[in-house]
Amino acid sequence: MQSEEPATRTPEHVLGVIVPAYNEERSIERVVRRVLQEPSVQQVVVVDDCSSDGTLEAARRCTDDPRVLVKHHEVNRGKGAAVRTGLEAITAPLVIIQDADLEYDPSDYNKLVSPILRGRADVVYGIRGFAGQSAYSYWFVVGNRVVTTATNILFNCYIQDMETGYKLMRTSLMRRLHLRGDRFNIEPDITGRVLRLGYRIHEVPIHYYARGRDEGKKLTWRDGVRAVFALLAVRLSSRRRLFGADDAYHAQRLTALAAAPRLPELPPTQNAR
Repeated sequence: MQSEEPATRTPEHVLGVIVPAYNEERSIERVVRRVLQEPSVQQVVVVDDCSSDGTLEAARRCTDDPRVLVKHHEVNRGKGAAVRTGLEAITAPLVIIQDADLEYDPSDYNKLVSPILRGRADVVYGIRGFAGQSAYSYWFVVGNRVVTTATNILFNCYIQDMETGYKLMRTSLMRRLHLRGDRFNIEPDITGRVLRLGYRIHEVPIHYYARGRDEGKKLTWRDGVRAVFALLAVRLSSRRRLFGADDAYHAQRLTALAAAPRLPELPPTQNAR
């Protein structure tokens, strides 16, 4: 059973990391080793999505650390299916998705975790382009802006990076999203469901180092088109169809978030003697 709340207000050992991987033999071990260096990490679940290279073997080399668990799909099912498989094994109170390439920097975990531990948010996205980034394609950036704009219009919100790979939230919340996306449509599926439930997405600038097609980039313009249709499907579906019977969890969490102070608490100052 996962903890419903982070056990402490400090970032140590509160985060479960899901690493979906498909043909990432060159980078998977380096990524997992780097993730394990972060003090916030309690566990890492690598899900090999039936890779045809040595990804599975490379991932299993990381199990010398007891925090690492490796899962394997016998057939290729897509990133979304790998995320759901990983989520089943998460016991940490918070969860994030970490791509198995070298585009996202785990050193950003601490600032992503912080708004949740301070009671300011239940969902935090790492947005690319402010803390420092590289981009391999102008049209890739434009496509991301298009699907993000579609999200803002459909759900009357304002976010800046719907497709970001860094989506961090309470594990108890992610389990209740009843995710259905199997492939890259997992990104709009997560975002649309979070927004349909009434949560505000807290965005934090992160570092991002884009790779190109020759380095294994898999996302294409077709995935952008699918993302828009996935957003429409979530927006037009009934709440009951998306989430099933209401268990009062979301009402309780939204009430708690609304009651949180708008400014962070500061430690009391000591009078100078």
